[in-house]
Formats: sequence, structure tokens, C-alpha cells
Amino acid sequence: MMRYLKKVFFYSVAISLSSMGHNVYAQEINKNSADADVKERIYEANKVKVLNYSFKDFDALFFEFSDKKASKSIILSKEEFYNYTIKIGIFSDRLAALYPEEKDIAQQNKEKWFAESYEQYLLSKETQKK
Repeated sequence: MMRYLKKVFFYSVAISLSSMGHNVYAQEINKNSADADVKERIYEANKVKVLNYSFKDFDALFFEFSDKKASKSIILSKEEFYNYTIKIGIFSDRLAALYPEEKDIAQQNKEKWFAESYEQYLLSKETQKK
């Protein structure tokens, strides 16, 4: 199971680093960001549901996001983009509860996903087209 956890963390870090430039790490959703209200609304609407996700549910969510993010023909809306990133970040809390010895890694992962920026995503899409 520990091997699976490391695999999940590896995938989440790898995909975010592959297309995102500079991120600001925050303890929680950055209240000063332009998209804070959207992120907060998505977080509140999905927290309980995502904390009950199975690993199979998480894998499906994560790989669906990875595929859409990598696709040159798909551009996610702001709502869709944050729906994926916030849900992936929330799942880190579940991993922290299941694996207390990995709590710090889970927290860092959560912060990274919450700091994702739709503007950076759009910029990465522009560079994909070139």
C-alpha cells in the first residue's frame, strides 16, 4: 500500500511539474488570488465527497485530468480546471489520515494543488500549440 501511495504522489507531482511554471505555495486556498472564490466554493461543495473517494475513484479523477490537460484539442474552463485541482488537493487529506507518517508530504501535495493557477494552465496550452 505504501508503494501505491508513493505512486500517487509521484504522478501528482510529475503532472503538475510537466506543465506548470511558477507556483506560490500556500497553507490553504490563497484568499488574495483572483480565483479564490471559485476555489473556495468548489472546496466546500466537494470536501466530504472527495474524502470518501476510494483509490479507484481518485485514479479515475487524476488520470482523466491528466489526459484532458495533456490534450492539445481540449481546453478546460476555469470551473472544470479548478474542479480537478481542488479535488486532487482534497484527496491529500485522506492520504494523510491513512498514512500519518506521510502527513508532511500529503500537506505539501495539497498546497501545491491548491496553488494551481488557471492562467498558468492557459499559458501552458499556448506553448503546447507551438
